[in-house]
Amino acid sequence: MTTVAVKDFLIGKGQPLTIISGPCVIESEAHTMTCAKMLKEMMGKFPVNFIFKASYDKANRSSSSTFRGPGIQEGLRIMEKVKREFDLPVISDIHTIEEVEAAAEVLDLLQIPAFLCRQTDLVVACAKTQKPIHIKKGQFMAPWDMGNVVDKIVSCNNKKIILADRGTSFGYNNLVSDMRAIPIMQRYGFPVSYDASHSVQLPGGRGDSSGGDREFIPTLAKAAIASGADVLFIESHPSPETAKSDSATVYPLEELSQLIKQLVAIYDVVRVEV
Repeated sequence: MTTVAVKDFLIGKGQPLTIISGPCVIESEAHTMTCAKMLKEMMGKFPVNFIFKASYDKANRSSSSTFRGPGIQEGLRIMEKVKREFDLPVISDIHTIEEVEAAAEVLDLLQIPAFLCRQTDLVVACAKTQKPIHIKKGQFMAPWDMGNVVDKIVSCNNKKIILADRGTSFGYNNLVSDMRAIPIMQRYGFPVSYDASHSVQLPGGRGDSSGGDREFIPTLAKAAIASGADVLFIESHPSPETAKSDSATVYPLEELSQLIKQLVAIYDVVRVEV
């Protein structure tokens, strides 16, 4: 498996567990900085690599009235401040090719949302920056379909790829996680991430927004690590009930430490050579 370098650490086989966490969306500068500070202090207690996540724009929304974030200019300014003050790598969603150049100047990883993983122009534009790409498998795709996505990125001489599973459409307004997707996507030779937050989502389940079953995040996260995932993506928030985006699926920050402790223990067992 190819390892992917981010900041001063590697992701992949033989490396510590990597955690990607932070609020779903940038709610304000003060809120983002508070979350980054809390998460850095927490993750420093565990043998994990940590990447801070927050979206400057949530473009894939059910309703036009849903909070989307501060936009790319202000959002990237805030993310750059997180990088500078907390010495953390940062990641955010990229939605259009027009965003790529500016985003690549600040972000350490470019994240392509699941709905957009087949958008060739966007995938290629991100790949050409030579930044690491965290790309989520579409809910509508089989894990083996991601081979075509890998080929698009590699065609740009970029092998800094992390493939992510975030559940698969299961009838209307529901998702199911098939943990076989993790080893299947690892066959392409790159690290695989599991998005524990969006895998418990109920897409459009509230009519004008998505619902979710937060209670199942620990179950699925532990199953994913046991299945060999190299990275865990888990959105977190100090007060989930007041979160401006994905309030049903962001994980309580106060409970995250205990979950990480369990995940590290499982990760260590799974990675023992037999």
